[in-house]
Amino acid sequence: MSEMTARPAATRTPDVDEGAGQPLDRFVDRRAFLARTAALGAGAGVVAALPAVPAWAGGARHGKPSLDVPGAYVKPRPEAMADPTELTLAEAAWMIRERKISPLELVEAYLARIDAFEATYLAFNTVLGDAARAAATSFARQRYRGPLHGVPLAIKDNYYTQGVRTTANSSLFKDFVPPFDATAVAGLKAAGAIVLGKTQMGPLATTRATTPAGEITTVNAWTPGDPAVDPGGSSTGTATSVAARLATSGTGTQTGGSITAPSNAQNLTGLKPTMGRVSLYGIIPLTYTRDHPGTLARDAKDAAIMLTAMAGEDPNDPRTQGLPKVPDLITAATPVHSGGRVKMRWNTRIGVLPGYADGTSETAAARRGFLSAMAAIRGVTLVDVPFPTDWDLLTGGDFNNVRLPERSEPFMPYLRSDLRGFGVSLTSWLQGALMGANEFVTGQRAKLLLLERVLDQIFERCDVVVQTSPTPFDGIGLPEIGFPIGFTATGRPIGTILGGSPYAEDRLLSVVAAYQAVSDWHWRRPADPPAAHLRATRPRGRLTPEEAAEQTQ
Repeated sequence: MSEMTARPAATRTPDVDEGAGQPLDRFVDRRAFLARTAALGAGAGVVAALPAVPAWAGGARHGKPSLDVPGAYVKPRPEAMADPTELTLAEAAWMIRERKISPLELVEAYLARIDAFEATYLAFNTVLGDAARAAATSFARQRYRGPLHGVPLAIKDNYYTQGVRTTANSSLFKDFVPPFDATAVAGLKAAGAIVLGKTQMGPLATTRATTPAGEITTVNAWTPGDPAVDPGGSSTGTATSVAARLATSGTGTQTGGSITAPSNAQNLTGLKPTMGRVSLYGIIPLTYTRDHPGTLARDAKDAAIMLTAMAGEDPNDPRTQGLPKVPDLITAATPVHSGGRVKMRWNTRIGVLPGYADGTSETAAARRGFLSAMAAIRGVTLVDVPFPTDWDLLTGGDFNNVRLPERSEPFMPYLRSDLRGFGVSLTSWLQGALMGANEFVTGQRAKLLLLERVLDQIFERCDVVVQTSPTPFDGIGLPEIGFPIGFTATGRPIGTILGGSPYAEDRLLSVVAAYQAVSDWHWRRPADPPAAHLRATRPRGRLTPEEAAEQTQ
């Protein structure tokens, strides 16, 4: 890998087709994003005006981009034609638009798999079979709405769903039935999506999916007979439902790796957008300055369709206001070909951190294979980038734990009245309640220093950067995407994560779309488990309080 002279991206001579226009990251004012993050940290739960992040008008769209674009429809692979549950979202959109399958037929196919295998996977808290059938039937008589028309989705159980119990898998909310949909859910429904069910999650989004008492529930779809294999959390149920072909795509939330980790563990493409790109209104909170709603999907194209429907300004969430307009993510996630070969939509420098692909492990080998595949794509330059100054200190546990007071503050009435409601993760909630204001303030300052150094010392050298842990970019609000890059000898998925600069979701999607056009890892699906009734009663294990503390998101 050779170092490329750091120059502003807009000054490089393009040698790649830029038919979708310029990527948004070329025009975003990074210093304004830093100021916005500082204001958000200072508010930490107070609804206040945030400074705008200006972008060149040519790099943004007026209003929300359309989902109904040519790239949103993909003619299915032969194996998907034979099995509706194998259809990606974009393939299902093509089938429904061409009237080769009806929304009801698609819903019934997924409900049949849920009926056969859910007792093993335990991916759902609630399955809305009758409501999904009714919605699918009504779509047959409605005007076509676009690629999400009649597509069944899995929704993480911390997203409000009108008239449907929303528990965040916690005894604190066991009887809560919200009177409205979360903004993100409303966006998906308006685009024609069908809510197939609410998915299992870590209690209050803290660990992998367990009962509040710590009993393991949802298993990894790739190892359903071994509950000890981590399926990733806290968006566990959504990941398992999508990987096991119980839903087309789904939603998650990420505060400390809760989208990218289950995506890597279960061979999915998970997109955690920039802070504010998707509204948090109507989502049970974990940490105000780190919660990110996002998507878990089969590939980059599906993630782009989902995020386009979910993203945008919301008057109920100041974090969404004053941002650059959502770009054309679907086109960005459409591979570009020239002369029979894949090329990048935009010239892209991929930053490689020290030690990323070192060693002899299967993961290291998969990472080297990923870098080799990317280097062969026209328009890609691999660039060695350093860890920012004091990286280990600024991303270590001392500063990472300052998120805990934000978590505990909204729940203080519960902490004062009945500690049993917090189950196995009680320790971290108490730790947050007992931290001093000085520690919280120091942590906010450290976060801003880390963000400044990432922007100046990493993204002056590259456009996207490999990640070995999702946590640092969660804390500073930058976008990430997790996706498959291989398998172990025992058949477990291996994934990696790319991070981007503020609002660079289009850039990240373009990179992963190009990689997925030259690889086939993301097409692999897990084998169906044996008869569910034989496994439904097996011991599943339990997280100890110490394990729960280690997994806390």
